[in-house]
Amino acid sequence: MAGASLLTLIDDIATILDDVSVMTKVAAKKTAGVLGDDLALNAQQVNGVNADRELPVVWAVAKGSLLNKVILVPTALAISAFLPWAVTPLLMLGGLFLCFEGVEKLFHQWVAHAAPAHLNPAQTTNPSEIITQESEQEKIKGAIRTDFVLSAEIIVITLGTVASASFSNQVLVLTGIALLMTVGVYGLVAAIVKLDDGGLYLAQCSYSNIVGSIKRKLGFAILKLAPLLMKTLAVLGTAAMFLVGGAILTHGISSVHHWIEHTAANLNSGWMEALAASLLNGLFGVMAGIAALLILMLGQRLWNK
Repeated sequence: MAGASLLTLIDDIATILDDVSVMTKVAAKKTAGVLGDDLALNAQQVNGVNADRELPVVWAVAKGSLLNKVILVPTALAISAFLPWAVTPLLMLGGLFLCFEGVEKLFHQWVAHAAPAHLNPAQTTNPSEIITQESEQEKIKGAIRTDFVLSAEIIVITLGTVASASFSNQVLVLTGIALLMTVGVYGLVAAIVKLDDGGLYLAQCSYSNIVGSIKRKLGFAILKLAPLLMKTLAVLGTAAMFLVGGAILTHGISSVHHWIEHTAANLNSGWMEALAASLLNGLFGVMAGIAALLILMLGQRLWNK
């Protein structure tokens, strides 16, 4: 009897793991687009950091991302169980925040010029080091804030795919997706930001044979590619803020969502339909971000008066 009970338990565990594996695969497919945006945004956040500080910054953001998941997974389960109506409004607030961050970044980059910080000479003998540390901390905080919104969307999408499953399976799938997402995204970010160091190592190969020649050519090619890749990721990261944030907002406003779907469907082409829908979502995100920035600036002026 004990042996039969043990076999039954093992069979139940195998069935649960199989179900969790299938649901995790489905959730991973549905969240793949957001994961790509998360990768582009986080790689772009590290852009401009000193070379010797790139991996520490990535590690700091990864730890913040794990803390985000520790907060978001139980919160999502609790909201889904007790306040299911609150999921969409909270997601829309997160989408608006992404659009606002994107517009604010472009505003400060193209329009506003911040005044140089005034440092107290008594506090440090190396002001440039303090400026670098402050800039680094701001990048880390900004990346963790953005990760929180993107992680929330991924977890809510995942929760939607396992809504009919048992509570234990929901917990296992959400935990698995959260861990896979964090390790995968920040592992790739670390590889991308150290790509130029790998290219430099290959370019300095001293072997005079054909293998050494191939390594040097590959190294120089990587050194040329790395800056272009980082610039591309910077552009994609900013665009992702509007595309993801705009899509969240339009999905929460049924009339806008149906209009975008109807407009895109009139193109009668699969890839053109998807492209048009993404562009319209992104345009809505830009307008929402501009409106949020203007309201905030107006509120600050009124508060100062």
